[in-house]
Amino acid sequence: MTGVLVMAYGTPTSREDVEAYYTRIRHGRPPSDELLADLVRRYDAIGGTSPLAQRTADQVNALRDSLAATNPGQYQVVFGSKYEPPLLEDAARELLARGVTRVVGLVLAPHSSSMSTDQYMARAREALGEGVEFVAVGAWWDAEGFADLIARRVTGALATIPPGRRAHAEVVFSAHSLPESILASGDTYPEQLADSAERAAQLAGLDHFSLAWQSAGRTGDVWLGPDILVVLRELAARGVRDVVSCPIGFVADHLEVLYDIDVDAQRVAHEVGLNLVRTTSLNDDPDFIAVLSRVVRDA
Repeated sequence: MTGVLVMAYGTPTSREDVEAYYTRIRHGRPPSDELLADLVRRYDAIGGTSPLAQRTADQVNALRDSLAATNPGQYQVVFGSKYEPPLLEDAARELLARGVTRVVGLVLAPHSSSMSTDQYMARAREALGEGVEFVAVGAWWDAEGFADLIARRVTGALATIPPGRRAHAEVVFSAHSLPESILASGDTYPEQLADSAERAAQLAGLDHFSLAWQSAGRTGDVWLGPDILVVLRELAARGVRDVVSCPIGFVADHLEVLYDIDVDAQRVAHEVGLNLVRTTSLNDDPDFIAVLSRVVRDA
């Protein structure tokens, strides 16, 4: 029997959990009152908490059902988070208790990096120990069907723009920024974003598009750019009137989409006179779950 360890970043499940969650992200260093207040403010702007926990649970349950339908009795699917219970180490131990001898590790992020998905995999390997065969799924943005899903969402968003302006709209593909220091080791994370965006853009029939980064951390590091807020201002200065935001690096509704795009980017768009629309998130779309299911089976 094969275990499937599905992993994601995690999110606080209540307003009261925000400080503890933020402290874990900061490796045990509590945030300042100012940083904490700012994070709480952002959660309040999207309703008090992020829907990510439920969205992720829906994805994991749907993946479990999909694998059970195609390969009955072959897979044991569990979820573990990087920063919020159930932690991925606890999920790995659960698989060991179920007697699995092989585990497929899958992070709910299409692009991989030494500072993101690789960290999940390292923790999972350590928790599982030497007696288990661990198959780490790296970047899966090029998996069959993924680019098609993104392309359909892009064309759907473009369809909301008045026909006379649609051809001149700009699509901005974005992913979570990371510190520029990843480039020194030859990390291909930026190239993965560019390649996945190019593939989706071709399928959507786009003649042009832009790339941007978003949701950079509040640290002293230099983060990958350009930031999406900068890109929006530049597009407006060039005379662009309509923009489609496609956060291709994210697979569910959560703070980085519902606040960073729907609130913060919309604020800038309003300031500079842009009509900004966003592609719908993948969440537990059955076609997306089918993509994940194929990724697991192929691994």
